[in-house]
Amino acid sequence: MYANSSPITSAQTARHEQLLTLVDKHARSQFLKPILDYNREAFELSMSTWKQAGEAPLILDAGCGVGLSTLHLAARYPDYFVIGVDQSADRLARMTAWQGEIPFNLMWVRADLVDYWRLMYLEGIRPARHYILYPNPWPKIGHVARRWHGHAVFPTIAALGGELECRSNWQIYIDELSVALNRLTGLPVACETFEPQSPITPFEQKYLLSGHRLWRCRASLPGRI
Repeated sequence: MYANSSPITSAQTARHEQLLTLVDKHARSQFLKPILDYNREAFELSMSTWKQAGEAPLILDAGCGVGLSTLHLAARYPDYFVIGVDQSADRLARMTAWQGEIPFNLMWVRADLVDYWRLMYLEGIRPARHYILYPNPWPKIGHVARRWHGHAVFPTIAALGGELECRSNWQIYIDELSVALNRLTGLPVACETFEPQSPITPFEQKYLLSGHRLWRCRASLPGRI
């Protein structure tokens, strides 16, 4: 692991001025994008595996990349079942950062999170804990609608409930997400700096080694807003 990660640079230096307009628009609208068959099949497979494992409280590792964070979460929470979801088959195929037996209380699945989140909501599946670790920050000003808190799926993310935690090395991303969650739920959500005792994703480790400050927000969401 090399300490060669450049800090995020952007012409945007503060919270996007259109953020709350976007959040309000998506909260008022019904997201009608068709759910693709492969995402439905992946969702059904993961739910079947979870049920066969005893339906322990569920942890969703959204955008798990190569899956190392899923492994760490499964070890940290042995009484939970952890599902790591990523849309990249290539990333999931590169789960080579560890050796030994894989814990029984986890699985990885390839799916588009936009569909996976909506299927969870439609099927009444609610995660006890929900992690969004180092998502693509889309730092260009014109890309705000591609960030999860500016996306049409964001009200669904908030409505899933559970203990939500998002981490990033870009303060603006976490500040925006905190404000967007507050807008939807009315709950106080803080953007805070933190230093993990032990990195749980390759990005987290690389950013720490590169001297980046890390940011996170956490919220206890009631679900169904």
